[in-house]
Amino acid sequence: MATILIADDSPTSRKAITSVLEPMGHEIIQAFDGAEAWDKIQSIKPDIVILDILMPKIGGFELSRQIKSTVSLSHIGIIILTSLKQQTNKYWGLKQGADYYLTKPAHPQELKSCIETLMENNN
Repeated sequence: MATILIADDSPTSRKAITSVLEPMGHEIIQAFDGAEAWDKIQSIKPDIVILDILMPKIGGFELSRQIKSTVSLSHIGIIILTSLKQQTNKYWGLKQGADYYLTKPAHPQELKSCIETLMENNN
């Protein structure tokens, strides 16, 4: 199974995402803002990162860019999960390196499918 970092400043969102992924056997790590997420990404090197866009200190777009531009981290799968539904945000998120752009509330099966595809592509 995968090690997944959830970076979201909303405790409710982190709990909801965790409740979908933990039963699948994944190891879940949480971060409450972008700076904490970046520290954990560098030290733990998770398989997949789920990012909110609007977070204190470092936003999801910038984190995506940092992950994909760091050679030792560029293999990490990125799912942006946000309440921002505009097509321009989706376009920009994918341009910054995200593999998937989902909007809240994401259907659990859609999130699971993205995780499974990222895991298959990394093996």
